[in-house]
Amino acid sequence: MRAAESRIPVVMSWSGGKDSALALDTLQNDPRYEVVALMTSVSEEFRRVSHHGVREELLERQAEAIELPLVKIMLPSGQATPCTNEVYEGIMARVMDDFKSQGVLTVGFGDLFLEDLRAYRERNLARAGMTGVFPIWKNETHALARRIIAMGFRAILTCAEGKVGPGFVGRHYDQSLLADLPEGIDPCGEYGEFHTYVYDGPCFKRAVPVEIGETVVRDGRFYADLLPAGAESARLADVVMPPV
Repeated sequence: MRAAESRIPVVMSWSGGKDSALALDTLQNDPRYEVVALMTSVSEEFRRVSHHGVREELLERQAEAIELPLVKIMLPSGQATPCTNEVYEGIMARVMDDFKSQGVLTVGFGDLFLEDLRAYRERNLARAGMTGVFPIWKNETHALARRIIAMGFRAILTCAEGKVGPGFVGRHYDQSLLADLPEGIDPCGEYGEFHTYVYDGPCFKRAVPVEIGETVVRDGRFYADLLPAGAESARLADVVMPPV
């Protein structure tokens, strides 16, 4: 995971969604930085990306298509071992120590405007002796949403809050979807209204073939169970989504 001597090595906090994909692409085109790895938190029990509900296999296929190493941060998610904030921060501290030992002292994020979230990240990084870089910070989200689509990023909504509605999960993130979003929903979903899975775009060397499976409701949220292309569609009763 060593970067060229003249560039700052960065590990990308990778959700698999459109904002982290744009942030990754931005960093890869910035001569000051070299992204050396992706890191993603995964539910240890359910083997899905935290909050997004995307299968671990599809996360791995993304990393393969982007051609970057993937570091999976396995988080406990069962009732017997809940992932409290203290547990989460302990796990992340160990992950950061490992990156530091490899000379990686910077973490990239796709955050847009949530000041409290950025401050939380920066406090934790400072305790670990690391820093963060936020390449798309404060971009106006209506313009940014259009830019993401125009640049050729291809994404599918994997999760939506109840106020967004069930008809949006499984849809492609495009101009038609933006036009249909209910009033008050941020077009980039920065408040957590929805999450996406990117299967192609400028930072991809090749597209990730994906199929759209069942829609599942869990804890008031709607999930589209995405499947690797060619996989047998999952039965609704067999689909397990992680708790939020």
